[in-house]
Amino acid sequence: MKKVLMVAHQFPPVGGSGVQRSAKFAKYLPLYGWEPVVLTRDSKKMVLRDESLLKELPENIEIIRTPAYDLTILPWVFNKVGKFVAWKILIPDGEVLWMKKAVKTCLERIKAGDIDALYTTSSPYSDHLLGLKVKNQYPDLFWVADFRDEWTNNPYLIDKPHRLSRMKKEKEMEREVLKRADILVTNTPIMKENFVRLNPGLDLETRMHVIPNGFDTEDFEYLGQKKIKNPKFTITYTGALYGRRKPDLFLEAVGNLVRMGKIQKDKILIRFIGSFKHDMIEGLINKNGLTGLVDTISYMEHSECLRNMMASDAMLLIEGGGPGSEAFYTGKIFEYIQTGNPILAVIPEKGAAAMLIHSTRTGIVCDWADIKAIEKGFLDMYESWKKDESMINPDHEQIARYDRKALTRSLAELFNKAE
Repeated sequence: MKKVLMVAHQFPPVGGSGVQRSAKFAKYLPLYGWEPVVLTRDSKKMVLRDESLLKELPENIEIIRTPAYDLTILPWVFNKVGKFVAWKILIPDGEVLWMKKAVKTCLERIKAGDIDALYTTSSPYSDHLLGLKVKNQYPDLFWVADFRDEWTNNPYLIDKPHRLSRMKKEKEMEREVLKRADILVTNTPIMKENFVRLNPGLDLETRMHVIPNGFDTEDFEYLGQKKIKNPKFTITYTGALYGRRKPDLFLEAVGNLVRMGKIQKDKILIRFIGSFKHDMIEGLINKNGLTGLVDTISYMEHSECLRNMMASDAMLLIEGGGPGSEAFYTGKIFEYIQTGNPILAVIPEKGAAAMLIHSTRTGIVCDWADIKAIEKGFLDMYESWKKDESMINPDHEQIARYDRKALTRSLAELFNKAE
């Protein structure tokens, strides 16, 4: 079996949606003739931790861990200083400290002579800089660079750009990665279009491939597929809330429906599960007259989160608009479509996520800025729940395209291009 060295700073037991892509690739690559060797950070202090994902990895998988040097978890007053340095001073990100130390370990492992391909994934983008350093030492080693999100065209960076000199530097770094990697992968067709448009002369149209995120059918096998109607219409959001991803208009829309008497206050339950500022959510709850109708639950292990999703009547997807927002899927959407619950999507109506929901026939798309559309979407789902009717007709053939095994096969086929 051939071996691929996977450079993934975000890897179990680190928690969060960004971890699952690499973890699931590592889980299923042996099915297609590739043994993963993972280079990642140590398993000490981390912001989010999820031990459950470690249990899914192949038995005896080789995982090489090196010190993380995470400045964002420093104690007391040093925490703000650490975050400022990590986010504003270090280029391209705070994980560059990890990368500069880890590259020696990486090169030593490759020197053993049994690595047939290199895979790097971002974010952090320092993973790709490590790939560049490896490529300089081993120019014939086949390198696949995977962009889960865009780099310099990332919407969150567009909203809060760095100083011009840093933006120029990061663009140079990005272009060098795009130029030197043998194969490039990104998450959505729109992301690929953006990379091609913004980086002429690099032949990205043929060298870049789209492999989206997905769902793992094995995660759902023991959860039970039989749906049980809750005594209250229960709609659940999972994941982080930050930047453009805000629940403001959704909660305002539900508050309006309650005030107008269109929905019974004692018949709805809204749940937010994940990483967010609880006081911010509580402020919006009180402002919109929804006290007692909303539960805010901190991050939980992936398996437990799936149980809560399956036990819901509907799923809530939120993604703000603005430049670049149309390129996003968000990782949670694929597990949403596998639950069988209708999705209320408060997102850009012409973006990649909206296209996915329409093609799989798994929910209602309400433009993120159209409060009347959000009100109507929520009310339609609530009325459908009251009548015990299904308002979706999922296209299971389309949904099956996003099975993690099928997606990993696509990645293995790219590795097979290595001579």
